[in-house]
Amino acid sequence: MEPQENDSSRICFGLNRETDEESLRLFLRKIADDRLLDTLIPRLREEDVQDIVAFFSGILHRYLREKEYHTLFL
Repeated sequence: MEPQENDSSRICFGLNRETDEESLRLFLRKIADDRLLDTLIPRLREEDVQDIVAFFSGILHRYLREKEYHTLFL
């Protein structure tokens, strides 16, 4: 599955690992869309903001080595 754009119709979870990984890639790209974020972020409760940051920070720290974290994220 090799999309040429952020086509949400190609997002499908549960078939196999390869499809799940590509679907997650597309899903996260859709989430990071500026128009979506400009609409969503002002509506989030402070608790939601903290939960989202904690979740993604935890994932990054769990699966990236310290050097990778600093190189790829910071």
